[in-house]
Amino acid sequence: MRPLRNIRVVEMGTYITGPAAAMQLADLGADVIKVERPGEGDPFRAFKGGLYSPHFQTYNRNKRSIALDTKRPDDLAVFQDLIAGADVFIQNFRPGVAEKLGAGEEDLRRLNPRIIYCAISGFGTSGPARDRPTYDTVAQAASGFLRLMTPPTNPRVIGPAIADAVTGHYAATGILAALVERGASGKGSRLDISMLEAMCHFNLDSFTHFYSVDEVMGPLSRPVVSQSYTFECADGKWVAIHMSSPPKFWTGFLAATGQDHLARDPRFAERLERIRHQDDLIDIMTPIFRSQPRDHWCAALEAQEVPYAPAYDSDEALEDPQAVHLGIKVSAPHPQMGSFTTVRAPYNFDGAADMTVLPPPTLDEHGAEIREELRRKKAG
Repeated sequence: MRPLRNIRVVEMGTYITGPAAAMQLADLGADVIKVERPGEGDPFRAFKGGLYSPHFQTYNRNKRSIALDTKRPDDLAVFQDLIAGADVFIQNFRPGVAEKLGAGEEDLRRLNPRIIYCAISGFGTSGPARDRPTYDTVAQAASGFLRLMTPPTNPRVIGPAIADAVTGHYAATGILAALVERGASGKGSRLDISMLEAMCHFNLDSFTHFYSVDEVMGPLSRPVVSQSYTFECADGKWVAIHMSSPPKFWTGFLAATGQDHLARDPRFAERLERIRHQDDLIDIMTPIFRSQPRDHWCAALEAQEVPYAPAYDSDEALEDPQAVHLGIKVSAPHPQMGSFTTVRAPYNFDGAADMTVLPPPTLDEHGAEIREELRRKKAG
């Protein structure tokens, strides 16, 4: 269940992209050692005060922490010993910063020719935007994705840090591919991945529509075609519906809502007409859904085999019977911070999920332990 249990990753990451990539590998069993600045650590630690913010916790479970200042000779020597025995190194600094910290590719490859060196940047390692500071919203905007997620009137940024998390996912995938290649060639390699490139690939559907049929997609382009809806119910809760193209979902939707007569309405009699008149259908259905609580509509839609789900908030989603059955929510005790609860990794190897999790480390929590491991290894 932990296929990367023999892989050691050294992460010198901050905020989300680098830590998210390392967390993906940690969730698969890799020994991830997070190298942080003494006293302050990853800046995400203090995002809401203290050194253990929920922002930091999100992307740093299943890791060990050691505090090192690589400008100090003793700490640099510990860092170099870590690199000598590592399989992967991850950093997400602006181009040129890692070199100043003694963590550039050339420095590390002299210590370990087989290492996979992953450098995550905002706009890449060259070009006119190379040195621009980049965060999630910037990458979403530059890739064309933000316009698909922003209300067309009174625009404002909404939603989670998608670009950061997506870039971390892509980086982890690239690292796994590089490890497979190293298994065949015996050689290490460098992986460069930028938030701009990752988000452009993630936004592939939008670009395909433009280059294939000259369509510039907007926020409603996909939900209109896929016949997706969200309705508020009598209790103020929401239900989401995705009918896609099969006619049986449309007829089931009408039966569940008691609106079978709409099948004869020329605005809705055929799928393309329903696409053209989605606003009309929303106007008709909105007061109908507000007439009954969410549980009523969920039961009615399920009886007709319509694709639906309650549109949960985070305080409800993991209490759904299916989420409970799958054991998606997991907890672990932390000796200093109390109980830590999170979402387990989604993988099920040979029919089993890994239900164990290590809480995100406090700053330098494993420093003495890691130094002792290195000392024993050198002693031999």
